[in-house]
Amino acid sequence: MSSGQIVLLGAVAGLTIFLGLPVGRMQSISLGTKSFLSAMATGILLFLLWDVLTAAVEPVEGALTDGDDGRFLWLAVLLTGGFAVGLLSLALYDSWLRRRRSQAMLGPGAASMAEFQVEQHVVTMSPSSWLAVFIATGIGLHNFSEGLAIGQSAASDELNLALALVIGFGLHNATEGFGIVAPLAGDKDRPSWAFLAVLGVIGGAPTFVGTLVGQAWVSTALSVLFLALAAGSILYVVIELIGICGRNVKKEVMLAGILLGLVLGFGTDFVLVAVGA
Repeated sequence: MSSGQIVLLGAVAGLTIFLGLPVGRMQSISLGTKSFLSAMATGILLFLLWDVLTAAVEPVEGALTDGDDGRFLWLAVLLTGGFAVGLLSLALYDSWLRRRRSQAMLGPGAASMAEFQVEQHVVTMSPSSWLAVFIATGIGLHNFSEGLAIGQSAASDELNLALALVIGFGLHNATEGFGIVAPLAGDKDRPSWAFLAVLGVIGGAPTFVGTLVGQAWVSTALSVLFLALAAGSILYVVIELIGICGRNVKKEVMLAGILLGLVLGFGTDFVLVAVGA
């Protein structure tokens, strides 16, 4: 199998994220069921957080074990800085959106042209839609790192390993698609197919891009940086989802959903190990 075919399969691995997106258009779902699905997505994201942090910390610890203090310091800075940016940038952006929404809802007597523009371009998306975008962003950063792994394996002529990664990541991304749209399930306004497609591109396309980059340029530092960015953004989304679920469903139901999500996350990871990745 050629490296070009591996790149094509990397795109397929990212496209499997679209399999779970139609769930976001389901409207005949009770609030309790919707909250359970969100808790389940939280469990999947918690697994991803563990998976991403483990992969990000490994090369940092490796540099420390090898006694390479300079490399350790450089990778540690990338890890810390990337995590901080991924976590705090989403928090700051969400705070900015909330302030702009508040300004846009001051009323006709206080409305200005700037506020009208905010209403047209920002308020049209519901909080659950923005949360879905945040989830897709975090997963996209994670999937870019997965693409890097596929591409770097192909660049090292380890095509069997690259193929195994494609299969495992493809199965894994199918569950991530569900996690992206879980906040939208049962929402008052059904999301359009176009919006779901955008979410799929945000979350899935980075797998293909990462495969291209990884095949052309092998870089541990780049991998650590994107994994750290993904971990920070995923942690922010997990905190948001737990807050939403805690207000709408009993604690035991929320925990059951999180547990099921963790089982699905680790289950797909075991499949990845089973195929030899």
